[in-house]
Amino acid sequence: MQKLNPNSIANQLQDAHQRTMALIHGLSDQQLIGPLLATVNPLLWEIGHAAYFYEYWVLRQHMKMPPIREDADGLYDSITIAHDDRWTLPLPELQQTLAYIRAVEEEIKACLADGDDPQRDYLAQYAVFHHDMHNEAYTYTRQILQYPEPQIGKAAHGISSPGGLDGDVSIPGGSFLLGAKEHDGFVFDNEKWAYAVEIEPFRIARAAVSNGDYLKFVKAGGYTKQEYWDNDGWQWLKRAGLEHPVYWRHDADGWMIRKFDQWQPLSMHAALIHVSWYEAQAYCRWAGRRLPTEAEWEVAAAAEPTADGRLLAATKRHFPWGNEAPRPDQANLDGYALGTVDVGAHAAGDSAFGCRQMIGNVWEWTQDTFAPYPGFVPDMYQDYSQPLFGITKVLRGGAWPTRARMIRNTWRTYYGRERNDVFAGFRTCAITS
Repeated sequence: MQKLNPNSIANQLQDAHQRTMALIHGLSDQQLIGPLLATVNPLLWEIGHAAYFYEYWVLRQHMKMPPIREDADGLYDSITIAHDDRWTLPLPELQQTLAYIRAVEEEIKACLADGDDPQRDYLAQYAVFHHDMHNEAYTYTRQILQYPEPQIGKAAHGISSPGGLDGDVSIPGGSFLLGAKEHDGFVFDNEKWAYAVEIEPFRIARAAVSNGDYLKFVKAGGYTKQEYWDNDGWQWLKRAGLEHPVYWRHDADGWMIRKFDQWQPLSMHAALIHVSWYEAQAYCRWAGRRLPTEAEWEVAAAAEPTADGRLLAATKRHFPWGNEAPRPDQANLDGYALGTVDVGAHAAGDSAFGCRQMIGNVWEWTQDTFAPYPGFVPDMYQDYSQPLFGITKVLRGGAWPTRARMIRNTWRTYYGRERNDVFAGFRTCAITS
């Protein structure tokens, strides 16, 4: 692993804290608790839990410091506290919670400034990324609960609206190293370690499915015709009672989409978002297409062709455009756009094969069930990956609220097939004989 920079981690910690404060700003005490739902946590509990994660792994487990709050384990340990019980805990009020968060963060910063300690830095970086993931969860919680749009504080970098992007790209077959390499910097356990897979030639869409693309499926009766859905998907659809994506509606003003607490006209060229794996599969059946496998997705994002274009080269990119960290013109990340942009935007971020927005805008469902790579060994936080193996589906690429410092081509996230509340869309592949 590359050496981590403790000063950079301290700055990231400060930035993650500022994002948390922006995401809870203006919410009432009642809103900070919210209704008991399977897909969210009480925000008041969750912000305390994110701080507890830093404290538990860096300060207590590694530095052997005493707990800052004697009751922290009973309040914030997500492993031992059942999801539904988090609404009935004797949680500290907001100002007390923020005081705990500040105390933890000050201790973390002091530790990071104290000499060279690679294991400390690894744990602190892990905790920052854990914090970033919770900040993304706070964002979709605000969407689910119809809270006002968060005031994140920056413009969307002047992103233009170039419209759609149709067509497929052809990708040659060959041998490909799927996953992260040991010199790739910080990676999670489910990315370890790269191993060779054989890829057959395939064709994949240049862009993710847009709202306009998906609306054609809706208008064709996609939510009423069982032949487009597998049995589990059809049963889910009946339970959900949906006739279109969960945050859409059709009224006298036409097709609308809810963004936080406001209804807006549906942008036809913007990337489709908030659809389940079941909905993605049904669309593919209607369109005569399929979802990419996880390996195909990573090839389209990270691989390069040989000089003659017939095979996959041995080189592999950290990001679709190369190895440099994301710029705002390359990917819709970091939350500033406060939603999806047109699927034709961010041409500067194209992959070697011409696929656009493989990073950012929407997480993309793949065909594959989440599984360990060969030789998998869990990281210190053993419940990060392995409890979800075999029961969730893999998504790739990050979405508009995902932090640029965290995402990369090898990153894997995972959700249940029914999850349409997260920032998920998809792109499709051609079916070849």
